[in-house]
Amino acid sequence: MAGKRASLYEVMTTTTETTLDTIRLEIERATERRAELLHVLAEGHDAAAAAEHAEVEERIARLWDEYRQARVRGRFGDRDVIIKRARLEERLERAA
Repeated sequence: MAGKRASLYEVMTTTTETTLDTIRLEIERATERRAELLHVLAEGHDAAAAAEHAEVEERIARLWDEYRQARVRGRFGDRDVIIKRARLEERLERAA
């Protein structure tokens, strides 16, 4: 049975890959929508399209931030755990 168990690393890696794939797909969709909006805006100013374009730009920026954070989490682990470990190591160095 132990051979069939997935290690924590494998589960985290799979979860991270799924998350990254999902975020990438959302980025692609938003990028396609941005291209559509730019075509509309190229034909002439449209206030609604301009507002939506600004929203899509912000969404793409947020998605890229989320993507980078997910990659870092997948590579190095949870941020809070890393900070706790660093603080513990600092305390141990001061005590030594």
